[in-house]
Amino acid sequence: MGRGRVQLKRIENKINRQVTFSKRRSGLLKKAQEISVLCDAEVALIVFSTKGKLFEYSTDSCMERILERYERYSYSEKQLLANDHESTGSWTLEHAKLKARVEVLQRNCSHFMGEDLQSLSLKELQNLEQQLDSALKHIRSRKNQVMYESISELQKKDKALQEQNNLLAKKVKEKEKALAPQAESWEQQVQNQGLDCSSTLLPEALQSLNFGGSNYQGIRNDGSGGDHEDENETPTANRPNTLLPPWMLRHLNE
Repeated sequence: MGRGRVQLKRIENKINRQVTFSKRRSGLLKKAQEISVLCDAEVALIVFSTKGKLFEYSTDSCMERILERYERYSYSEKQLLANDHESTGSWTLEHAKLKARVEVLQRNCSHFMGEDLQSLSLKELQNLEQQLDSALKHIRSRKNQVMYESISELQKKDKALQEQNNLLAKKVKEKEKALAPQAESWEQQVQNQGLDCSSTLLPEALQSLNFGGSNYQGIRNDGSGGDHEDENETPTANRPNTLLPPWMLRHLNE
C-alpha cells in the first residue's frame, strides 16, 4: 500500500507538527538553494517557527541587499498605482473641461454664421456685430495688402522684362552694324560680277552679229524688189566667227 494523500490542515499533535516542520523546512531550504544555482536567481527565504525561531537563506549571503531591493520595488509599484489613480482623475477632469470648451466654440461658430441667434440678448447681439465688423476690417486690410504686394511684384517683373528687351534690341543693332560692311561688300561684288558678264558677253555677241554693219554691206537693192549680194564679198554666215559660242554658230548656220 502506498502512502496516502496528506490533507493540508494544521497538525494537532505537537510532536508530529514539530517533526513535519523540521522536514519541510529542510526541503524548502534545499529547493531555494537549487533554484538559485540552476536559474542564477537571487533568492531570500525567511521562516519563523511557532516558537519564534528564525531560519533564513539568501543567495551569496546578501539578505540585506535583497530586502532593500524588495522594498524599493514594492514602493515603486505603490507609487505607480497611486499615480495611475491620480492621472485617471486628472484626465477625467481635463476631458470635462475640453468638452465644455468645444461646446462653447461650436456655439460661437454657429453665431458667427448667423445661426441659433434666438437665445442671444440685445447686448450679446451688439457684441457679435462689433466682432464681425472688426473681423471684416482685418480681412479687407489683409486683402488690400495682398493686392498691393501682387501689383508691386508684377511691376517689378514688367520692368525686368523691359530692361531685358532693351538689352536684346541693343545687341541686335550692334550685330547689324557689325554685319553691314560685309553685306555692302558682298552686294558690290555681286554687282561688279554682273556688270562684267553683261559688258563682255552680250556686246561682243551683238557686235559679232552686226546686222547693219560691214558683214552684210554687200547686200544691195537693185530697185526690182530683190536683194543681191556683192560678187566680191563673202557672206558672213559662211565665214567662221570665233567670237560667238558654238551653240550660237549652230543656230546661225541653220
